[in-house]
Parts: sequence; C-alpha cells; structure tokens
Amino acid sequence: MSRFSRGEEQQRLSPAERANLVAYLDHELNEAETRAIGTKLTQSPTARREVESFEKTWQLLDHLPRPKAPQDFTERTLTGVRLIEEKGGRFETSLTKSAHRVLHAALVGLGVVAAFGIGYALTQWAWPNPSARLVRDLSIAEHFDEYRDAKDLEFLKGLANSPEFSTDRID
Repeated sequence: MSRFSRGEEQQRLSPAERANLVAYLDHELNEAETRAIGTKLTQSPTARREVESFEKTWQLLDHLPRPKAPQDFTERTLTGVRLIEEKGGRFETSLTKSAHRVLHAALVGLGVVAAFGIGYALTQWAWPNPSARLVRDLSIAEHFDEYRDAKDLEFLKGLANSPEFSTDRID
C-alpha cells in the first residue's frame, strides 16, 4: 500500500490554483500560495500530471509562428492618436453622441406619449360614444317588454299620473 490514501492520490488542482499556475511556475506567488501549490504537487500525482501537461502546452506555444507588425504600424498608431487628440478626444466625442442619442430617444418617446394623449382625449370628448345613449336609456331597455304591451303614449301617461304608480305627475 502506498503512503498516500486514495483521496490524496487523485487530488486535483482547484480552479484558483490552476489560475495561479503560471505565476507559480514563474516564481511570482507569495510564500503561502507557493507552499500550498507545492504541497499539493508533492502529494498528488494527478496534480503533477496537470502541471506537466500545462508546461508541455506552454513549450509548444513557443514553436508557433509569431505575427510581425508591419513597418508602418508605429507611424499609423501615432497618427491615429494625434487625430483623436485634435478632434478633442474619442471619449468626449462618444459621450456627446451618446447624449444626443438619449435626448433624441427621449423626445421621440415624449412625442409618442403626447400623440397618444391627444388621440385618447379626442376619442373620449369629441367622438360620440354609442354606449352613452344606451346607458342613459337603460331603464327603457329594461322595461321594453312592458312598454310594448302598452297601447299608446296616453295610456302610459295615465298610468304615471295615477296615484297607484307615482306621486310625480307627467303633463
């Protein structure tokens, strides 16, 4: 039996340790972090394989061709920076453009709300409401069958003027 338990043999690097692996290999970590990763590497063959795989990948990257900047790269970059400075800076320009866009959107939104309000007001006050007459004459509609049974208007006036049905008189 090995001197490590099965859990220690299979112990992998944590995501935080994996993120610090380059700094560990370059000796850029503080003493506590270096000791923690070093201890895990001495106790876990799985963690050692992860580091070895990482080192091999890093070495293979050195064999890839490196892109070269064109000869006029520096000149073009400095010319671009000068143009931005002459125009007052990109940040100020983009901030101004953004403020104009927000103002334009707010004005369009305000116009839409105003148009909706005017349209609503016109339909409520200027346009005749077909339901208003029905609501006003609801009692007629509710008693339509009784009115239909009446012979004429004089008969109804006589009933309305009789003491049995109403105290108000209709002339």
